[in-house]
Amino acid sequence: MSAKSKKRGGRRVLHAATVIALLAGSAYLTVELRKDEQAKAPAVQAITDTPDLTSAGDAESGEKKWERLKNPARSVLRSGSGAVLATFTDGARTATLTGPSRTFSEPTSTKSRVVTENWVRLMPEPWIKDGQKEKWFKDWFEEFFGSEEDDLFAYSFQYVEGAPVKEDGEGTPYAGDADFGPINPEGSEGADYRLEQSDFYDYLGIPYTFRDGTTIQPEQMRYRSIDCSGFIRTVFGYRGRFPLMADDKSGDGLPRTANGMARSKAGTDVIKLSGGSPPYERPKSISVLQPGDLVFFKLDARTKERLDHVGMYMGVDTDGHQIFVSSREEVNGPTIGDKGGTSRLDGNGYYAKTLRSAKRL
Repeated sequence: MSAKSKKRGGRRVLHAATVIALLAGSAYLTVELRKDEQAKAPAVQAITDTPDLTSAGDAESGEKKWERLKNPARSVLRSGSGAVLATFTDGARTATLTGPSRTFSEPTSTKSRVVTENWVRLMPEPWIKDGQKEKWFKDWFEEFFGSEEDDLFAYSFQYVEGAPVKEDGEGTPYAGDADFGPINPEGSEGADYRLEQSDFYDYLGIPYTFRDGTTIQPEQMRYRSIDCSGFIRTVFGYRGRFPLMADDKSGDGLPRTANGMARSKAGTDVIKLSGGSPPYERPKSISVLQPGDLVFFKLDARTKERLDHVGMYMGVDTDGHQIFVSSREEVNGPTIGDKGGTSRLDGNGYYAKTLRSAKRL
């Protein structure tokens, strides 16, 4: 072989080695980027195990027992060993069922993780004493006890930062990372920076006709946005099918604002307003709270007697703190995060101090 041929061969080897190195580097970067994106994504319904107490055998063995409790009046279903299988509160459609353990986290905004065996669902009718004897309940319970179909917790995390877009059969995105609202042209960073009043139909970008016949058109600038009450109406109403009102004034169902929800006759008040007048008082005890409860806050002195923020209680996180999820201006959307105040109801933090009441829908 000539020197020239050897030189050409050496170049080919060097070229091949360079290509392989570049490809390997590209693959490494792709994997690392993918890892980074996965780390940012919320953990939605990360099911880790199935407790023995929810096994079909225990639930259907005939050993389960019903128990009546007070404050609030409710019925509790227990297994033969005494473990709580489900809780149903008089006057409320919200039911808490025990099922496979799940982990909810939001790495972009907090280190807090909620690991829970609670599955929160809406029954077709409000609970009444001895409701377990009703046919509608038997059919509903048979379908949903032990089911891993999306519940209210799963719905709520389908709107936090990094949540993937989900579309219906007509191509309308009904879930995915949501904003709080458009930037307020007259606001400033940290003070009314984003506009409120974005409801579920604004997020969807489609007109919606309510049960009273009122049709409301979405505002284009609010597309993919939901404020605090709009978020709750999205989760419980649009997704969960709880009846919705067009505003706070007429009809039955879930009103438009946090204040309207707190003061409405819908569901059962588990923590009532105390103190007589604004700014009211923080509840002396919040031990009565159950996952899925709506929690109401008095954040802004300018709103006078009105309660101005609402979220959904999720339970205790892995550090022992009582956590709620809500849509907030500071994070620009639904979150259990720490920006603008940690999402804790216990302690002396911003939201803990401003908590005022709670309702079980």
